[in-house]
Amino acid sequence: MLAVFDKSVAKSPEALQNLQSNSVSALKDDFLSQHFASLHPSSVSINLSSSGFFAYSLHKQNPLLPRLFAVVDDIFCLFQGHIENVANLKQQYGLNKAANEVIIIIEAYRTLRDRGPYPADQVVKGFLGKFAFILFDSRSQTAFFAADSDGSVPIFWGNDADGNLVLSDETEIISKSCGKSFAPFPKGCFFTTSGGLRSFEHPLNDLKPIPRVDSSGQVCGATFAVDAESKKETTGMPRVGSAANWSNY
Repeated sequence: MLAVFDKSVAKSPEALQNLQSNSVSALKDDFLSQHFASLHPSSVSINLSSSGFFAYSLHKQNPLLPRLFAVVDDIFCLFQGHIENVANLKQQYGLNKAANEVIIIIEAYRTLRDRGPYPADQVVKGFLGKFAFILFDSRSQTAFFAADSDGSVPIFWGNDADGNLVLSDETEIISKSCGKSFAPFPKGCFFTTSGGLRSFEHPLNDLKPIPRVDSSGQVCGATFAVDAESKKETTGMPRVGSAANWSNY
């Protein structure tokens, strides 16, 4: 799967950037979208206008960790994996029996956006299983993505030549536009447009970048680790109906 967000939608950490990366623009002339389609002829591409695009293919997917895509009320979501507590989550979010994992992710996001009394880290922590997802809300121009605590579904992120954010589960795809400016997305973490990168396992701690060295000995982006000595101030939970942006919590 593949997602590219314009830098106005999702600004990735500077630590991912490598000045010697030989990166190119993913969005110019539909470069990366066309490259993905050339590798996966049966793929589907979703144009997000000036905000970027999604693309995915069901070819050679792991049947135990399937890829799913859905759009609900201008909320686009790519999901790969399997959530174990689907029945409980359907009940929690008032969904019918036919709802699958990607619909649950969308409804969880929409609940947070519109009514959410809980911090986003608690909501992501409530998804039990093996997963990675990428969500885009076209109305609020908000990106939201996460990977499970074990990194069971590998996903990479990086910067292209224009500073746009690229995410993919294939290193060949992401390096095509990002060069050396990419790294694995940190497990147990989530990203939001306004809140940036956070750990849902340790939400009160900052994340510190650690330079990543590839097999050739060159610096290739950065990994992120929880800084045990740094603590964020407790903000409390926004009230139901609060105008506060959930992604800041």
